[in-house]
Amino acid sequence: MTRCAVYGNGSWGTAFAVVLADAGCEVTLWGRRAELVDAINEGRGNPDYLPGVELPASVRATTDPALAAQGAEFTVLAVPSQTLRANLAAWAPLLPADTVLVSLMKGVELGTAKRMSEVIEEVAQAGPDRVAVLTGPNLAKEISVRQPAAAVVACRDETVAQRLQTACHTPYFRPYTNTDVVGCELGGAVKNVIALAVGIADGMGLGDNAKASLITRGLAETTRLGLAMGADAHTFAGLAGMGDLVATCSSPLSRNHTFGTNLGRGMTLAETIAVTRQTAEGVKSCESVLDLAHRHGVDMPITETVVGIVHGGKPPLVALKELMSRSAKPERR
Repeated sequence: MTRCAVYGNGSWGTAFAVVLADAGCEVTLWGRRAELVDAINEGRGNPDYLPGVELPASVRATTDPALAAQGAEFTVLAVPSQTLRANLAAWAPLLPADTVLVSLMKGVELGTAKRMSEVIEEVAQAGPDRVAVLTGPNLAKEISVRQPAAAVVACRDETVAQRLQTACHTPYFRPYTNTDVVGCELGGAVKNVIALAVGIADGMGLGDNAKASLITRGLAETTRLGLAMGADAHTFAGLAGMGDLVATCSSPLSRNHTFGTNLGRGMTLAETIAVTRQTAEGVKSCESVLDLAHRHGVDMPITETVVGIVHGGKPPLVALKELMSRSAKPERR
């Protein structure tokens, strides 16, 4: 039986632990809070993040990172993006030398503008053939109750991607492989920023035309950045690009969309953070995505607008007028 360690017992980490268990793996789920770990082991559920979902018997939880790591063929990282570096620095010495490190995170590191796979390679001193990314339209609540979903597992080494594909393939969860790690990660990170923009538009009471425009042009600026960084344009037309973007921008289960909606309704950043229980990755990553765009000379007006609203205190109505008054250009640019 394939052994897997999942570091992070939030909603997505727990939901993916369910997928792995249903695919026949033995899963150890690491969490920092003893009371939640006990609830998982004794009550077979995660009441804080996935209430009402019964976890398979092959999922066990622990607060001991070394115990979680023992014999793990796959080590899945499901912590907030901006905490990855510090957490992984503590865990890396405990991990098996041949374990495949799998990122579930969809963000870009502040300050360095590094993608999560780059942080993993650097901190764990792992080659790209040992680092994989899982992404796509994967709303944790739906997957945890075994509603149909597809995903992408990306690794520079296609054989490793295929191994991970087998480890998480179930009747309701269909993973596809890809070797374009850069494109898959960018699709997952930037879609959170675009979802904030669509949420703001919803909160302002704007119509479907505005939201469709934001989604479409958001995909355009994601693709521009990806091409500048060497990604494959086809990736952005697939599950890691358009698929994830549509799900995150349209679902009430999306944390980033909900966060943006509250901002669009007039709540301050502090007020919105106070009512948000789980991490909305786009809130911090929008700054690092814009930093990445500047480093590659790529124009990303929606991302820039989101940063102005979220971190610059710009009123959404003012930001909207500025965005709409940009000079006209051909659609392909």
